[in-house]
Amino acid sequence: MSDRILLSQAHVTEVEERYVLDALRSGWVAPLGPHVDAFEAEVAERVGVAGALALSSGTAALHLALLELGAGPDKMVLVPSMTFAATVNAVMYTGAEPFFIDSQLSDGNVDPHLLIEAVDALRGEGRDIATVITVDLFGRCCDYDVIEPALVERGIPLLEDAAEALGATYGGRAAGSFGRAAALSFNGNKVMTTSGGGMLLSDDLELLDRCRYLSTQARQPVPWYEHTEVGYNYRLSNLLAALGRAQLTRLDDMIARRRHWRSQYRDLFEQHAGVRILGGADDSEDNCWLTAIAIDPETATITLDTLGDALHAARIDTRPVWKPMHLQPAWKGLSGAIDGTSERIFDQGLTLPSGSAMTDEQFERVLLEITKVVA
Repeated sequence: MSDRILLSQAHVTEVEERYVLDALRSGWVAPLGPHVDAFEAEVAERVGVAGALALSSGTAALHLALLELGAGPDKMVLVPSMTFAATVNAVMYTGAEPFFIDSQLSDGNVDPHLLIEAVDALRGEGRDIATVITVDLFGRCCDYDVIEPALVERGIPLLEDAAEALGATYGGRAAGSFGRAAALSFNGNKVMTTSGGGMLLSDDLELLDRCRYLSTQARQPVPWYEHTEVGYNYRLSNLLAALGRAQLTRLDDMIARRRHWRSQYRDLFEQHAGVRILGGADDSEDNCWLTAIAIDPETATITLDTLGDALHAARIDTRPVWKPMHLQPAWKGLSGAIDGTSERIFDQGLTLPSGSAMTDEQFERVLLEITKVVA
């Protein structure tokens, strides 16, 4: 039986082995250490921000940033409906109320005009908006030319959830450099991984210092353990930071491989009516983390279920795109500016194997199985 082809498997080589072995031999196996410091500096330089804070997850990065941006009880945080649950969970941790914003059809990212209309409407009702979160979906940045200046004009901080987008750019600016702060994820299925982990990025060094303090149990700078407020155990370990540093040296090559898969998917699906790559015709600034397609049931000759079932039968992983947050039972009854676009994308969307660890032979298997269906 052939091996299962995964959606986005971690891509680990002898480079990672060398870095992790160095961390082990150094004795810095507990949280923090020289690899953590170096990893923060290297990612900050790559993204082009003043500083970075290495954390145990992207969710932790969002949570800490939200606290420092004023999220809490009686406050609202605007969030794209099409995202992973972690974005909304971080809001809930603070006691703030999420308000969901629907997508634009082209790429699934938040609709910038719907977002700004919602900000103005909520303020007109007297609601207190702590911050707006954007999510760079599947490695494609949001429309920051519209979103960023509009929020600056209104005095509302922007928090960029760039968990899926490290290595992507928008107008030449790196994902992770927009707004007051940004969160990255290094989960095992991301473009690069630290096994589990994340990072908070910002040009606001005071914000980062405050989050650094909170992330280490809010310990006071005295010889004994002194705590004047609640803190969190959110720091990244030195071992995992070593893995991340190795991955960062290979990031461009891994993105290039994902982009190569994307171009071949595009060549295949352009021959078939009713099937499109989510994100449009231009991938030049995407990191191509996951290639997602949308199948229009009115014009396509295949269905989402037919393709998904055939790939699973061939031991090839697929997954629907994110189920919109306003449809999730956990947040039933919460409000939003919803026009049905994210539901349409969810009904039509499917993600395909995209990992840089995939071999040429494995990718040929994927294309062959897809071709059997679309033919």
